[in-house]
Amino acid sequence: MIYTVTLNPSVDYVVFSSVALGTLNRAEKTFKFAGGKGINVSRVLKAHQVPSTTLGFIGGFPGDFIKEALLESKIENDLIEIEDDTRINIKLKGSSETEINAPGPVIKQQDTEKLLEQIKQFKTEDTLVLAGSIPASMEPSVYQQIAEICPCKLVVDAEKELLMSVLASGPVFIKPNKTELEEIVDRKLESDEDIKHAARELIKQGAKNVMVSLGGDGAMLISESLVYKAEVPAGKVVNTVGAGDSTVAGMLAGCEQGLSLADSFKLAVASGTATAFTEDLATYEQIQNILPDVRVTIV
Repeated sequence: MIYTVTLNPSVDYVVFSSVALGTLNRAEKTFKFAGGKGINVSRVLKAHQVPSTTLGFIGGFPGDFIKEALLESKIENDLIEIEDDTRINIKLKGSSETEINAPGPVIKQQDTEKLLEQIKQFKTEDTLVLAGSIPASMEPSVYQQIAEICPCKLVVDAEKELLMSVLASGPVFIKPNKTELEEIVDRKLESDEDIKHAARELIKQGAKNVMVSLGGDGAMLISESLVYKAEVPAGKVVNTVGAGDSTVAGMLAGCEQGLSLADSFKLAVASGTATAFTEDLATYEQIQNILPDVRVTIV
């Protein structure tokens, strides 16, 4: 089983509007989605017909919305109910994308302990996806705590400090984007060779594979012995929110379906690209339409 952990889920309120500050603005259209990186991974896994179970914390009416959305999508969950309200994030789509992310609810220590107990019950053949931010009320070491007790395969997609805290636990793959990788190694990465060397610094610290998303330039997958690069088709970028999560889901789906590493990577990049070209997370049909146009080579 694949388990996705979202410590700071959200209701993503997507607003399409050309905003002028200091005056009345009217939205052209709006959408509400169950959000958070781990939940996004589960949603795209569902599109690939790969089952998963979502874990994390929900509370209040936004939490009810998330749980109902997961039930409607037939995605299993074992979410922990908390007293505080789940956050609501605003994703503003105008001439450019603007995000306003709320800080998140108060998570009590006993709620954290419940989550850790859930994770201790996993089997060695399971996979745990640890993705996204943590509420300000949680200890910064919570990712490390989870990684240290996790009995199964670990996949991580998180910002610098959280990501670095789990490398010693040997995640099977991590997924920084190019900007995040530059922040981790504290230098500009001007070429594919630069990216390869930076990723292998993280491999030396414990990661088995590093998947680096490059936006419109595709992505790279670096292991100790191989480097793949994926080129993506041109298209109109509508929504970058969830594209990275879709990439993680595609990689996991390929591995679960027994595809080779190269073909799993191709499916990952097709999934992320398809999401970037649509208003919500990509559907199976959208991913399959893009898949033939993704080119993966060894570099």
